[in-house]
Amino acid sequence: MNFLTFTHLLKKIKTIPTHNTTMQEIKNIQVPGKHHKPILTDVIYKKNNQKKPLVIFCHGYKGYKDWGVFNKMTSTLAEEALFFVKFNFSHNGGTPEQPIDFPDLEAFGQNNYTIELDDLESVITYVLSNRSFEGEFNPEDITLIGHSRGGGLVSLKAAENKKITRLISWAGVADFGARFPTGEILEKWKKEGVAHIENARTQQQMPHYIQFYENFKANEERLTIRKAVSTLKIPHLIVHGTKDTSVELKEGEYLHQWNANSELFLIDGADHTFGAKQPWTEEELPKDFQKVLFKTIDFIKTS
Repeated sequence: MNFLTFTHLLKKIKTIPTHNTTMQEIKNIQVPGKHHKPILTDVIYKKNNQKKPLVIFCHGYKGYKDWGVFNKMTSTLAEEALFFVKFNFSHNGGTPEQPIDFPDLEAFGQNNYTIELDDLESVITYVLSNRSFEGEFNPEDITLIGHSRGGGLVSLKAAENKKITRLISWAGVADFGARFPTGEILEKWKKEGVAHIENARTQQQMPHYIQFYENFKANEERLTIRKAVSTLKIPHLIVHGTKDTSVELKEGEYLHQWNANSELFLIDGADHTFGAKQPWTEEELPKDFQKVLFKTIDFIKTS
């Protein structure tokens, strides 16, 4: 990809039309899942009866589908002739009435990795089986993208679901087990049954019930990301910022080491969200996030 092509694509990312008569956008579809809560899902694509690559995006920890720049991102990817899907995990703390932020802290506390894997499978099944989308995407061309914790989840799902043909992680976690506490902190959590973490933006005390840890231990083999990515035979892109303090660069490097056929794309100086924040009020996407989208689009179309 030469510099002129790169510059042209960045200009397109900055100047996406807000209204396009060929664009079909459906927000907050309540996809049924296995865990008694709906999975709020957005779908956006150019309705032209042409089979486009299907791209499904997973948000990360304390995230949601409408966070920050994600709606601008959605339009960008759809403009690039992709059938794009993003969703809220059923237990991310949002509700159908309030999908942004965390009105349902009890659900947040009851969330775990296997619930999220089930939710992702439900979304894949919903899109593939929805007859109203027939002819608009290629069911044999499916990319999973995940940010942060979502990057770890899509890595696991890509190894489980043989329909997946391409995997992309943005600042993706490499080891779920390493993120749990140990020693006295773990024993205190076990004894009290719940631990809280403050959301710096909303000031909420967000609970994690001990079932989160117990569920991981009971399913540890399935939830080991190293095992999953080392078996992958599909194109695998790992995007990471060199100044990420939430998921350190070494985790992206581990993922790359574990899958010799992967591509590691580093963004010099980029943080965990590639310059994005909530809320995002600027007209243009952050420069580092533009680089993420440029590389993502190119990878989907050429790999």
